[in-house]
Amino acid sequence: MIITRALVKRYGPVTAVRSVDLDVREGDRYGLLGPNGSGKTTLVRMLLGLVYATSGEIEVLGRRIPRHAREVLPQIGALIEEPAAYPHLSGRANLALLDAAGPGDRTARRTRRQRVDEALEQVGLAGVGRRPVKAYSLGMRQRLGLAAALIRRPRLLILDEPGNGLDPRGIRDLRELLAGLNDAGVTVFLSSHLLAEVEQLCTRVGVLDEGRLVLQDDLAVLRAPTGRVVLDTPDADQVAALLDGQVERRDGQQLLVRYSDVAALNARLVGAGLRVSSIGPQQRTLEEIVLAVTGAGSDQIS
Repeated sequence: MIITRALVKRYGPVTAVRSVDLDVREGDRYGLLGPNGSGKTTLVRMLLGLVYATSGEIEVLGRRIPRHAREVLPQIGALIEEPAAYPHLSGRANLALLDAAGPGDRTARRTRRQRVDEALEQVGLAGVGRRPVKAYSLGMRQRLGLAAALIRRPRLLILDEPGNGLDPRGIRDLRELLAGLNDAGVTVFLSSHLLAEVEQLCTRVGVLDEGRLVLQDDLAVLRAPTGRVVLDTPDADQVAALLDGQVERRDGQQLLVRYSDVAALNARLVGAGLRVSSIGPQQRTLEEIVLAVTGAGSDQIS
């Protein structure tokens, strides 16, 4: 769905994107992560032909961008930075104007009202669609931007920080909406700094750091068990003595043990008469994965 090869973008002496090879496959829920200033928005804008690359290649839906942007863009729903709208018009009127400005045949024009209604319903604005946009909160404006991305029923969604301005309920609704669209066949590509949301939504992630793509893989692969076991026991001293050097870290009652078989370890401890409060395989969180490859501080990405 999206492929870039050695993609570079320079602004004078500043290199914002450095030789990025992006690979977004059909059906992915792909999350692009990275610290502030890592080049995420610049990369997203290049995918849509809004910014021209200094060098490298971009393919979206099998066509070169920006050369074939007119053919490709009608099949893409996009939300880049803050959504634009006419503040004196209603959300419904804004969506109708946006749809009218795009390419379409007579059938598309006849179904416009239905598609506007459907998009407003999808993002939770059905009850306020006739209210002027100047009366919308920031979160409502973000929802309207999402509705604009959905109105043409796209094959591919490209979203830049879609959770901006949304409260926790709005973020949950967004996650459920994107997961449902993906289940219906829409490929989702989004950039975000909300690690917890990407971890819950996305199946594949890429990480940018100083313009370089330093990591790209399926989330399930990245979060596979490490071959270590996290164990909580009130008998921590006895466990450490029994395992004789296999305990790699200890924090009170919690131990990190080098042991590949959780069930076998549990049976061994119980057989020795030791108490086990909880036990399970160690898996790295997405935050740990991202910080390991970027070196970013917790104030830069959250």
